[in-house]
Amino acid sequence: MTNLTEFSKKRTTSLEKLKAALYIRATAANRLDKFGNWLRHTTPQFTWNWQYLEFIRKHLNRVTEGKNKRLMLFLPPRHGKSEMVTVRFPAWMLEKDPTRRFIVGSYNQTLANKFSRKTRRIAIERGVQLAQDRTAVDDWETTQGGGLRSIGVGGGITGHGANLIIIDDPVKNREEAGSQVYRDKVYDWYTDDLYTRLEPGGSIILIMTRWHEDDLAGRILNSEDGDNWDIVNLPAIAEEDDQLGREIGEALCPERYNLNELRKIRTVLGRSWWALYQQRPQEQEGEMFKRSWFEMVKEIPEVMTRVRYWDKAATEDGGDYTVGTLMGYDDTTGLFYIEDVVRGQWATTKRDAEIKKTAMQDYKRYNGTVKTWWEEEPGSSGKDASAAMYRLLLGYSCEHDKVTGSKEVRAEPFSAQCGAGNVKYLKGNWFDNWIDELATFPNGTKDDQVDSASGAFNKLAEPVWFMS
Repeated sequence: MTNLTEFSKKRTTSLEKLKAALYIRATAANRLDKFGNWLRHTTPQFTWNWQYLEFIRKHLNRVTEGKNKRLMLFLPPRHGKSEMVTVRFPAWMLEKDPTRRFIVGSYNQTLANKFSRKTRRIAIERGVQLAQDRTAVDDWETTQGGGLRSIGVGGGITGHGANLIIIDDPVKNREEAGSQVYRDKVYDWYTDDLYTRLEPGGSIILIMTRWHEDDLAGRILNSEDGDNWDIVNLPAIAEEDDQLGREIGEALCPERYNLNELRKIRTVLGRSWWALYQQRPQEQEGEMFKRSWFEMVKEIPEVMTRVRYWDKAATEDGGDYTVGTLMGYDDTTGLFYIEDVVRGQWATTKRDAEIKKTAMQDYKRYNGTVKTWWEEEPGSSGKDASAAMYRLLLGYSCEHDKVTGSKEVRAEPFSAQCGAGNVKYLKGNWFDNWIDELATFPNGTKDDQVDSASGAFNKLAEPVWFMS
């Protein structure tokens, strides 16, 4: 009896240990089911808990959960985006579900294969079983029918569908980005080849450097599909409205690149800094306007000839902007001062309300000495719009402007005076966006602020206006 009792106790203890072991294994498996924990477990030598990486993973979780099926990631080089997203994210998903299929694309086959080779190695290390008859670096499968296909821009992928498409650096450098032919090639490849390979309910992740406003990201965002994309834009040095909540001027990952290091990089890169590290698709120096031409002043002359010039649009939350530039001319020094820029994407009613409110503020601030101008579009519709503006601004000094010549021709006199150092600006939060647009003119996608500023300048520079 004693032996039987002891045997029963031992058996009970063994069962409890087995249950405990199974529970521990299940708990561990559940922990590894989360991508962040999986990363820390599989590659503990890497640091995965930096704030910006955790922020990206929150967006990847939305992709995994099917809450968002389109994601763009814009980050500076050497910050781990490709290692985490392009290489390890598919490996983790394949470990969870070896039936999933992936396509990884890049600017050429060599780079795409490099990503694929790393993912394949990690998948094998994690116990994912590969099919013996399909193990090539550019096209490999699991025994369960999943797998990965790598492809360079322009390459064909007929017969291969994907639950997730990752496009990592579809443009190699500034030279390619500056080529209209190459940008067309990339977009055609995306629409005609890649997008058609997406399985129902599938997702797309785009990772790239914003070399050009008309790059693949720019074209997608300006298409009807643009509103469907979630955007993570994390510049190396924080700017206004930073997604991480950083203060302006803070480094993205000071543990790797502090501000001093970033400033050294900026000195070496010059104009490429803005695209590679700040994800701002414009050159530091434009064709007609250069950033270095503009000097900020804290005070301006009280007595000047002033105009507010409006370039109008009528589309809410999209399309062109309505812009009103307040500019003054000091005839004692020959200097022009940009005092204020009002800008918004407003429907007609909201736009007119903003124009009238601004006219009232200008009137009170400068005792009715500011004259309001606006550009009149050609044809009867332009005349009707001007008639409505006169009614709107009843009681204020105002007049319409019939412009001639191209935008570039109209901007040339303003550009010349800016280059001569005769145009200053009053400190304001409008300036960064304003100078970004001028620095890309005439190759940028927006020119409303250029039209408004050159219109204001041309009115101030007219001898007839000075003598009237």
